[in-house]
Amino acid sequence: MKRLLFFNLTMILLLTQITIQAQENYLPSKENLDNREWFQDAKFGLFVHWGVYSILGGAGEMGIAEWVMERKAIPVKQYEMLPEFFNPSQFDPEEWVSMVKNAGMKYITITSKHHDGFAMYDSEISDYNIVDATPYGKDVLKMLKDECDRQGIKLFFYYSQLDWHHPDYFPRGRTGNKTGRPESGDWDTYIDYMNTQLSELLSNYGEVGGIWFDGMWDKWSAPWQLEKTYEIIHKHQPGTLIGSNHHKMPFPGEDFQMFERDLPGQNTIGFNQTGISDLPLEMCETMNGSWGFNLIDTAFKSTEYLLHLLIKAAGKNANMLLNTGPMPNGKIQPANVQTLKEMGEWLKKYGETIYGTRGGPVEGDWGSTTVKENKIFIHVLDNEMRELSIPLQGRIPAGLSTFDQGSKVKYKRSGDYLVFPVPEHEKMLDYILVLELKK
Repeated sequence: MKRLLFFNLTMILLLTQITIQAQENYLPSKENLDNREWFQDAKFGLFVHWGVYSILGGAGEMGIAEWVMERKAIPVKQYEMLPEFFNPSQFDPEEWVSMVKNAGMKYITITSKHHDGFAMYDSEISDYNIVDATPYGKDVLKMLKDECDRQGIKLFFYYSQLDWHHPDYFPRGRTGNKTGRPESGDWDTYIDYMNTQLSELLSNYGEVGGIWFDGMWDKWSAPWQLEKTYEIIHKHQPGTLIGSNHHKMPFPGEDFQMFERDLPGQNTIGFNQTGISDLPLEMCETMNGSWGFNLIDTAFKSTEYLLHLLIKAAGKNANMLLNTGPMPNGKIQPANVQTLKEMGEWLKKYGETIYGTRGGPVEGDWGSTTVKENKIFIHVLDNEMRELSIPLQGRIPAGLSTFDQGSKVKYKRSGDYLVFPVPEHEKMLDYILVLELKK
């Protein structure tokens, strides 16, 4: 495999083309299409970044804490000592899932293996996992899945294709070059290892909502063999949704498209230099600045900011996957628990305007719109907005009213637009109007 180091540009392009043609003839099953519809209706999920890196809590830096092995150049042999200290004795899956339900979330996406290579489940192909390598000795993913099933929450598994620990992840990419691994390895062996772990996850945990891939960006020239991997997943569970955080347009075989820390069509972070597909969409964001637990990062985003982000995501026809980094004892950070509680309280009152909706006909700095059947929900997020114009797209208005009181709002037609003054109102997190259209 050393000859891969000497591939010329032509071969790199060829390999990239092979990757892009992953599962070229993929036809999603009816179960998969039904799950895509469910996914689009769900709108709100919890992202969980949890692993042995939580012990170090970001190592006193504000950076992303789950990258501590890379950021601090910790060799494999030293990093392998961390599991010996990982004993999340206060992990309570019922508490987690109840929190998720009360927050109005419909699914959880949790790290089964992050870039550090440590499996947070009982992997049979490797002892480098939470059951065999920690004093805790329990399969937290199994415990969480059982509780999700009991409370009606779907569980998705994040899986990192990038691996800073496995010796056969070679030649290495842009990261993981300071871990003391030998300068040799067999890439095909690593791919087989990865596919075996994915098969474990899809065989031993009942129905899996989806696989959330990450890490291809580390090494674009690698022969990722996505066709093989995606076929394995869809063979095990045809309904399981596949998405990949590769920051490119979806490849054949993928079932949803995600956007990291940006709304679809935006690129404030620099990751999302891509178009928007016709697949179900999802954006993800952290509650502070880190994905994993960071002891000193208390720059938590406000509930208002996060709800506005959820509303804007729904207006762009996307889900919002909101992240928390549990502490090493298994508890969720209190600030995160409080934020999720407050978001849930808002959704209990206004969830009708989010769940089951699709992106509306217009958005702007003032707010966003969502659509359900013959109703357009107009979310006014700017309390200084005085007049709005909503495209009717050939439909005939049947009435405009406020969501809270049901009070009628006067409007006029201007071509194919509905024009109306925004009624005076007290400052609100989201002032909602309902435009009904004739069926």
